[in-house]
Amino acid sequence: MRAGWLFVLALGLFLAALGRDAVAGWIAATPMPPLAVETSVEVLDRHGDLLRAYSVADGRWRLAVNPDQVDPLFVQMLVAYEDKRFYRHRGVDIRAVARAAGQAVANGRVVSGASTLTMQVARLIEDGPTGTVAGKLRQVRLALALERRLSKAEILALYLDRAPYGGNTEGIRAAARSWFGKPPSRLTAAEAALLVALPQSPEARRPDRHPEAALAARDRVLARVVAAGAIPPEVAASARRAAVPAARAGMPRLAAHLADRLRAENPGAALHLTTLDGGLQQRLERLAAQAVRDHGQGALSIAIVVADHRSGEILAAVGSAGYSADTRQGFVDMTRALRSPGSTLKPLVYALAFDEGLAHPQTMIDDRPMRFGSYAPENFDGQYRGPVTVEEALQLSLNIPVVALTAELGPARLMAALARAGVRAALPGDAAPGLAVALGGVGVSPEALTALYAGLAAGGEAVALHAVPGGGAGTRQRIVSPEAAWQVGHILAGMPPPPNAARQRLAYKTGTSYGHRDTWAVGFDASHVITVWMGRPDGTPVPGAFGAEVAAPVLFEAFSRLKPALEPLPPPPPGTLIVSTAALPAPLREFHPRGAGLTGENRPVLAFPPDGALIETGGLPLVVKIAGGTPPFTLLANGAPVLVATPTRAPALPLLPGHVTLSVIDAAGHAARAQVELQ
Repeated sequence: MRAGWLFVLALGLFLAALGRDAVAGWIAATPMPPLAVETSVEVLDRHGDLLRAYSVADGRWRLAVNPDQVDPLFVQMLVAYEDKRFYRHRGVDIRAVARAAGQAVANGRVVSGASTLTMQVARLIEDGPTGTVAGKLRQVRLALALERRLSKAEILALYLDRAPYGGNTEGIRAAARSWFGKPPSRLTAAEAALLVALPQSPEARRPDRHPEAALAARDRVLARVVAAGAIPPEVAASARRAAVPAARAGMPRLAAHLADRLRAENPGAALHLTTLDGGLQQRLERLAAQAVRDHGQGALSIAIVVADHRSGEILAAVGSAGYSADTRQGFVDMTRALRSPGSTLKPLVYALAFDEGLAHPQTMIDDRPMRFGSYAPENFDGQYRGPVTVEEALQLSLNIPVVALTAELGPARLMAALARAGVRAALPGDAAPGLAVALGGVGVSPEALTALYAGLAAGGEAVALHAVPGGGAGTRQRIVSPEAAWQVGHILAGMPPPPNAARQRLAYKTGTSYGHRDTWAVGFDASHVITVWMGRPDGTPVPGAFGAEVAAPVLFEAFSRLKPALEPLPPPPPGTLIVSTAALPAPLREFHPRGAGLTGENRPVLAFPPDGALIETGGLPLVVKIAGGTPPFTLLANGAPVLVATPTRAPALPLLPGHVTLSVIDAAGHAARAQVELQ
């Protein structure tokens, strides 16, 4: 005879043979296995929705669940199908045992089981085998003990936590996520019936592998719960028409990099709450993946940070185009990677200059070749526009005017303003800040740049960005005055949007680092700020990539996925001076840099690299930029000729890593040199 048939007979004889007191003592002495079970670490968004979960130590998905989080329909169907007298028996259903025993004797085989939900819980928490009579008796004993120590709700909670649902999925919450991609509070009748049926044969009834068996088991559940009066016949008829899932939906893995960081910072926590918006995060992750596909660069990556600059809450953080994309180094969280910000620090320079009374948006400033000591910057396009207003200089992202203002302010003042904004700006080695900082000669992360622009958008006060609720408390430092912040924002809002982008008035700035290694776009409206970075995680160049062409369209698209329309920037603060150039006080009508010399065409200047620079070439040739002088040029490295009689002003030199003294000699015999370190 089969063990199950022997069990129902043995159980009846055993219980009859024991006296009441003996049974009570036997139950009271039951060794109780641990009732607590390890559940997955979870990261939730601002609405309490699951962003990411981590499997438990044995590789299983087991999400903690409260019975209140489960659709009552599922519980009704579970009890009606598995144990209709669950709320009346004390662990063992004597009527069911007697019925099963009678059927087994009459048929010579087990026709129906007598296992209650409590007995199933006992089996789930018991380590020993239950396929023998002794194992079944131990299961009965444990079930009776559970009923004495726990309430029905607590026993049901254990079942909801531990029932197997196929593969490495345990518990109703993990099952609803895995099979239907939803929480168990929103199950349909068809979905609930399938999840009632699965734990009886979780592998044989897996809908992705055995759809016919899953369908038949689900329909048997529907038939029985209709007979029990748990659901109306028309509901069951509609449920039978639904297909079973062809594949597992899997667990969500949104904001994977941020989730990893939160878990590393607090490894003992089972639950991590965030300020992120899961729906927005998902939309922007899709945008990020599409953006890198559109550019066809196999190793291209992306970072997107969205924050509410009124509260400092981070609403989305995309660390790469794909967390598992090995060819793109998707595991690297680029929201925190230090990269050259290109021209994106220029608005801060101008805001500081406004506060110092050095300039006004309508102040005229020269855009022509200049030399500041040994540093002779050039505009990105190599052209010069002569006298322009400061407003035009910022909108055109000209280099000479911003370096002239930085020279007047002092690079240390720029670094101090970055620190007040909460920006950790990294300089190569122990180098002192130089004028190149204004053009991106410093390491800044996308998250830090978002904080800087959040401060400008918030009227010049620093905003502490945070992804954990309550993480932004503290006193705000002032970066620049409200008037200077508004003036910069007003200038940036005058920038035309990229081609094919929504014609909305967004205050934004783009940037491209030296060698096209980093492309940026960061912008804000009255409530939100978004930063987009695109490049390669290893720092190798992306030829021909510019922030205005690569990152800016993604920025505008990100805003459209955040909300349907931009919110207009606030009106100017009362103290803002809004006049034409002619109406300005005389000292503000024109800016004349002190200590800057015009670079004559008769003398060459090494515009790049500047003297004392530390440059990461990534194994590629170093592109040198020559201003002034008379071509052709001869270039030397440590006194040895590298390139002779070249007419180009931007030659590429194949140089080995190390300390190098670069020299350039023009056709007239004039020379310039710079000492640099190549890595």
